[in-house]
Amino acid sequence: MMNTSNGTISAPSSSSSPAANPQSPGIKTYFKTPEGKYKLHYEKTHSSGLLHYAHGKTVTQVTLAQLKERAAPSTPTGTSSGYSASSGFRSATARLLGTGNGNRALSFVGGNGGGKNVSASSRISGSFAAASSSSTSVTNTNFDGKGTYLVFNVGDAVFICDLNSQEKDPVKSIHFSNSNPMCHAFDPDAKDGHDLLIGLNSGDVYTVSLRQQLQDVSKKLVGALHYNKDGSVNNSRCTSIAWVPGGDGAFVVAHADGNLYVYEKNKDGAPDSTFPAIRDPTQFTVDKAKYSKSNPVARWHICQGSINSIAFSNDGSHLATVGRDGYLRVFDFSTQKLVCGGKSYYGALLCCSWSMDGKYILTGGEDDLVQVWSMEDRKVVAWGEGHNSWVSGVAFDSYWSSPNADGSGEHVMYRFGSVGQDTQLLLWDLEMDEIVVPLRRPPGGSPTYSTGSQSAHWDNAIPMGTLQPAPCKRDVPKLSPVIAHRVHTEPLSGLMFTQESVVTACREGHIKIWTRPSASETQSNSSEANPAIALLSSSFPKDNKGSLSSKIGGSSLKQ
Repeated sequence: MMNTSNGTISAPSSSSSPAANPQSPGIKTYFKTPEGKYKLHYEKTHSSGLLHYAHGKTVTQVTLAQLKERAAPSTPTGTSSGYSASSGFRSATARLLGTGNGNRALSFVGGNGGGKNVSASSRISGSFAAASSSSTSVTNTNFDGKGTYLVFNVGDAVFICDLNSQEKDPVKSIHFSNSNPMCHAFDPDAKDGHDLLIGLNSGDVYTVSLRQQLQDVSKKLVGALHYNKDGSVNNSRCTSIAWVPGGDGAFVVAHADGNLYVYEKNKDGAPDSTFPAIRDPTQFTVDKAKYSKSNPVARWHICQGSINSIAFSNDGSHLATVGRDGYLRVFDFSTQKLVCGGKSYYGALLCCSWSMDGKYILTGGEDDLVQVWSMEDRKVVAWGEGHNSWVSGVAFDSYWSSPNADGSGEHVMYRFGSVGQDTQLLLWDLEMDEIVVPLRRPPGGSPTYSTGSQSAHWDNAIPMGTLQPAPCKRDVPKLSPVIAHRVHTEPLSGLMFTQESVVTACREGHIKIWTRPSASETQSNSSEANPAIALLSSSFPKDNKGSLSSKIGGSSLKQ
């Protein structure tokens, strides 16, 4: 999990003030929630001089990565800690953009030492990327090997921004001459320094050291390992990519033809990595590579049509996929078995995300809805309506806690967010013990309603491995958003939550960082929401006030 406590977000300078930003006319620089006001702190973007091309050729994704200081400045083996919001930033169409300013120095103390040695003996899937020679690369002496970064792709480039810097422009850009980057992911537990995955629309995949890219000032990949070179295994575009949590370098790559491949980062590639022909394109199948030394090691045929997004549960035990056919599929990754899944109400599903405890999955797509899936019951347990266009990103806020949380863990409330092509950010609260649960309609009668856990009222859990049709909306609890706020002028491509902020991105490649309400503001709003609690709080020591906060909910704030 990402930890941002080592660097608080500093106040922006007057030149980078949100109010002075010409890219967001008429957009408010704050939005209100029951716990307080979220404020636009600053923005990140690519160079304003980039040329704009046609829509529809790439997707925009943003990944959060935190690098910790290395124990010794040797070859790139640095440990890192970060959180990749891979599920929330990969679903909206982006414009193709041109070159960027990769030579800007970092705005904070930097200098990662001279670790630019690249082994020439590795042969993974054919070769190293010959993008940049270690003999000609120039070291960035302003980089010290630590910091929190946003990695995002626009057009033919991957850009890297310092999250805690006041600068809007990237500190680094990496350009690809023959293909466009489509997706990427960061590994917080990489042991050999190669912690960043990049998938291209040609099907090619690279692993690189983020630390080494920041250390070098060129605009090319440095010391990259190259997989599926020139589409030798699969030449359809990469649509989503993810490290396997606890997988010791294993990663998976989803493609537009409905196939997903499992790779082992440290495994040499054999000349022949072919797989048997797919017998029935409509059925889920798993095939292993013909040779033990092959990389990728396995192919999962998921569906007909594109796999739009993939996401692992926090413990790596389950893998969720959503696709063009409108189905969510959840697999047990170790046994390679389908656990459950179901269809959208309309059209494709574009994004998915897990709760930190692995109990719930969010999906969003072309039906403009957000659905909440329960792993315990293997079905939809709630759906949210509030977007006016396709939902392009969803994510749980693992840093948020309910104002009335007593620490017992008996009543858990989840906060999650969604963004869409309607340019809106919506925040939602989910508490299964409090929402109204409609019961199934008895024959010839009217539906009845009750409160409490839906497991006590619905039929037994759906059998394992069953793909379900979309449930009737009147049989599933409906959620209303806590807030709805227009955060960009262009359709949104995703969001992520950090300990101190909410990050949103639009398909134009512009990113906004919204700081959370202060602790004092949250406590004040909690007391105002329930004067009786405020009166009781004044009679108790400060140490006890946390358990007296009132519950906030039931109203939607439209910004």
